[in-house]
Amino acid sequence: MKTAIQFGAGNIGRGFIGAVLAKSGYNVIFADVNKEIVDRINADGHYTVHIKDVESEDILISGVSAVDSSTDAITEKIKEASLITTAVGLRILKFIAPAIAKGIIARMEAGIEEPLNIIACENGLRATTQLKEAVLEHLDGNQKEWCLAHTGFPDCAVDRIVPPVRSENPIDVVVERYYEWDVEEKAFVGPVPQIEGMSLADNLLAYIERKLFTLNTGHAITAYFGKMKGCATIEESIAVPEIFELVHAAMQQSGEALVKQFGFDHEAHFRYIEKIIGRFRNPYLKDDVTRVGREPVRKLSPDDRLIKPLMTAKSFGLPYDKLLLGIGAALHFRNENDPQSVQLGEMIDNEGLEATVSKITGILPSDPLMAEIVKAYSEAETV
Repeated sequence: MKTAIQFGAGNIGRGFIGAVLAKSGYNVIFADVNKEIVDRINADGHYTVHIKDVESEDILISGVSAVDSSTDAITEKIKEASLITTAVGLRILKFIAPAIAKGIIARMEAGIEEPLNIIACENGLRATTQLKEAVLEHLDGNQKEWCLAHTGFPDCAVDRIVPPVRSENPIDVVVERYYEWDVEEKAFVGPVPQIEGMSLADNLLAYIERKLFTLNTGHAITAYFGKMKGCATIEESIAVPEIFELVHAAMQQSGEALVKQFGFDHEAHFRYIEKIIGRFRNPYLKDDVTRVGREPVRKLSPDDRLIKPLMTAKSFGLPYDKLLLGIGAALHFRNENDPQSVQLGEMIDNEGLEATVSKITGILPSDPLMAEIVKAYSEAETV
């Protein structure tokens, strides 16, 4: 049986990637620093994925174990593995890179020639490439050469809504039925692993941006306007007619830009938009707007789900006014339990709106677009 290490034993790690790998016959080892979760996985050796949708289902994921990723034990586990996946969040990748590099060095020193493939399953552009660069920083010249010959770093696009629902058993997890996992075929080293539920892609960037600038764009804007309207969940937010109309139009504006950029079939892509926005109505997920809206500074960065689709639409001379309103709502997002939300509010209070927007988005104060964002910031309050 092949071994896979899943860095991140949180809801997405257990409810999506870890579950897919286990169902495909992998011996899945979760690597995490959460002692409670690590101990419980090792004690039980299994957990349940609760699919909450129109047709609900409970799936038992068995034969799993866990290891504290901050200890040397992870090095030995990496020596055994043929696949490493992550679901830790983009900003955490640099913190797990040293452990992965140490494991690669151990494989080299032990003369392990079998290929190792590493896939960062995160919401962001080229997450695996970012992890690869972080890992290589911890290797010397010979080690880098050996690593690149024996280790693949395929980028991927992932899509599954996994809300933070607390179960009686802390390692059980709630998910929606729908999911996509598209992986860059040409970047694998050695034979491509046969994993049920993993789709291989040639033009992966198109898949990544299609997902990020459809699901994540719409999800975030729903959360930001929902929070402003006093809604608690995504489902409650999208049920507000004004929010639905605005989010739907913003997703279509992003969609027109994606069609232009990648040559997607227009009709097929707009059917995809309808499928995605329909998922926001799932009453069984209870997906909190504070979870979906968290880390607004990252989500307002130049290559993320709000600024990038707006700039793409603008570059093609397409409408982007609803995307602008989504950005305006994001700038209003406040959650005292989210450090980035607190940071955003303090920046606006202390440095002013224009300086804050420029620092986060990279848009110059002299750019006419800045005035449009400032206007959208005010108009978002009236939606």
